[in-house]
Amino acid sequence: MRDLTRWAGSVPDPELPVITLSELGVLRGVRETSPGGPVEVELTPTYTGCPAIETMATDIERVLREHGVPEVTVHTVLAPPWSTDDITAEGRRKLAESGIAPPRGGAGGGRDGGGDPVPVTLTVRCPHCGSTDTTLLSRFSSTACKALRRCESCREPFDHFKEL
Repeated sequence: MRDLTRWAGSVPDPELPVITLSELGVLRGVRETSPGGPVEVELTPTYTGCPAIETMATDIERVLREHGVPEVTVHTVLAPPWSTDDITAEGRRKLAESGIAPPRGGAGGGRDGGGDPVPVTLTVRCPHCGSTDTTLLSRFSSTACKALRRCESCREPFDHFKEL
């Protein structure tokens, strides 16, 4: 039995290579159309128009072909929309470990559409020292998914993965 979901999910995110597509929660489904035959993969981008979706699809196709899958088709699926609640606990841990403040859990609504409303001011914990005394420097950072903040305690700048 081929472990298609594990192989496809092990692909690193092209913009955040510290986490995999499974950990980011964008891999929505993998299925064989017939035993040992073509495979269909469903991906949901973090936002509509995300430029990384093409790279994700190409990387998944490459990995599955390396494992002997003869034909791979990757479909972009926009509903239900991706939410930061889809990031796994392991993905959040890896983001923080790499110096990126992970999004707060429960802020995006997730699969069930629930979750608390996003507050007007966010308390964002510094991934370097743990302080919550942080300041927003820019609503956008190296990618549209992240904001740039500075810790007022240790004075280090850091990215914050924004809640959706």
